[in-house]
Amino acid sequence: MLDDAVLQEAADLLVTLQARKLTLATAESCTGGLISAALTAVPGSSATLLAGYVTYSNQAKTRLVGVPESMLASHGAVSEPVARQMAEGARGDAGAGIAVSCTGIAGPGGGSAAKPVGLVFIGCARHGMDTLVERHVFPGDRTAIRAATVSAAFRLIRRALSE
Repeated sequence: MLDDAVLQEAADLLVTLQARKLTLATAESCTGGLISAALTAVPGSSATLLAGYVTYSNQAKTRLVGVPESMLASHGAVSEPVARQMAEGARGDAGAGIAVSCTGIAGPGGGSAAKPVGLVFIGCARHGMDTLVERHVFPGDRTAIRAATVSAAFRLIRRALSE
């Protein structure tokens, strides 16, 4: 599932975060912990990765990272506000300098005209900065969508570091 390129992205990102003395947390839905898995495949990642929340269910999103039930009811789990709150909630709960989140529809089922298979929102919260959220529609099957989400999450963290 995790190819060498993704593992190298994880290693490079950890070096950057460690150089800046920043800690990281993740809040994952559609990837089911794959972002954390890529990071923890790198020796020494425990110096940077503080926590990984797998919030696959709406109940877990509410309980673990503070997504209000009213937000889930009005916007749905796969939405910009939920990705934003997941990132902010993970950062706050873990006490991390930066946090990344993802929520989406990896398929093969579960999509609709408004929210197709491949739709993913990725959030990145950094202490003292506005939370960034990106919307993607990734092509491919479940495996490809999840892998693309991991790479896009790493790119969004890098973007947050450059702003």
